[in-house]
Amino acid sequence: MAPPPFRAEHVGSLLRPRELTAAFRQHGAGEIDDAAFTEIQDVAIREVVALQQDAGLGLVTDGEFRRGSYWGHVIGPVSGLSVREAEFMFHDDHGHEQSFIAAHVGGKVRRERGFSTGEFGFLKSIATATAKITMPSLPTFHFYRPVGGIDPSVYPTPRDFFADFAEVFRQEIAELAAMGATYIQMDEVPLAMLCDPAVREQVRAGGADPDDLIGVYIDAINDAVGARPDGMTCGLHLCRGNFKGKYLSQGGYGPVAERLFNDLAVDAFFLEYDTDRAGDFEPLAMVPDDKHIVLGLVSSKLAALESVDALAKRIDQAAQYVPLERLSLSPQCGFASAVSGNPITVDVEKAKLARIVETALQVWGEI
Repeated sequence: MAPPPFRAEHVGSLLRPRELTAAFRQHGAGEIDDAAFTEIQDVAIREVVALQQDAGLGLVTDGEFRRGSYWGHVIGPVSGLSVREAEFMFHDDHGHEQSFIAAHVGGKVRRERGFSTGEFGFLKSIATATAKITMPSLPTFHFYRPVGGIDPSVYPTPRDFFADFAEVFRQEIAELAAMGATYIQMDEVPLAMLCDPAVREQVRAGGADPDDLIGVYIDAINDAVGARPDGMTCGLHLCRGNFKGKYLSQGGYGPVAERLFNDLAVDAFFLEYDTDRAGDFEPLAMVPDDKHIVLGLVSSKLAALESVDALAKRIDQAAQYVPLERLSLSPQCGFASAVSGNPITVDVEKAKLARIVETALQVWGEI
């Protein structure tokens, strides 16, 4: 079997069932203990793995069912991190805004225990398809609070912080590899946000240079994943935020494309492309020959089911810039970056995963 990414892909998170969502509330309130909570998670993960395998996918994740959010599970296993209010807001197309919490660095970061190794161990034990483990990118823990997000008495500069934080991820990836992991994916929002002129201006107003930040972030990611073992595929997923169907920014990939595609030491890019907010395919002309592109053409936020013909047409348009053999298809983001999930149903989620498989078979003749 060829190494991933597969023709039919998904980003990682899936809608939590009602019982699991309730269990998160009950566990947080002290109404159920750790053992009961884990048992509920185990049952839900077995079911969601079966859902993915039944859809015909060549990969499976655990749906991120052990996490409150796509990045929050790192708080605790890694010392020096806490949470505070973010400096950005989520938006929707109706002008509504939503605040959120983000990481704060108040002490030296050290890996006290694994944050994704336990997830992978259980997933690998029950999956017959390739197990993919997702993890938040390193910039996730800086960018949402770019001005006051790091205690300067601990780390005078972001680069000082990332030097230690990259070691945390190197240790995590090494342990995952020792456990048999062959497919990891980092979820990256800040680099996509830095395509938005309004976000770039907000960053400048806070005293930072957005173009300098791009370089800092690329170096941090490379420092974490560049020395991964042979045989381990690393993808980088970019989107513009995903919380209850809301987003953080807009703008095509042009401002970051050349550095993103050529400087990052990853094997594949999972790119949000489901709406005009992500721009056109022209930046794909900068993708080098050794990188694979997974086109996020299917919405995980809207219930309308994309047609095979419409998806195939957009894939054909992208193939004007990147050869078809280096393209794949996925949703633009996960279906539930947090426990609450996006405003769609599990039936819609199933239909969209099945549609991705159906389209892949029509376009490439394989999944």
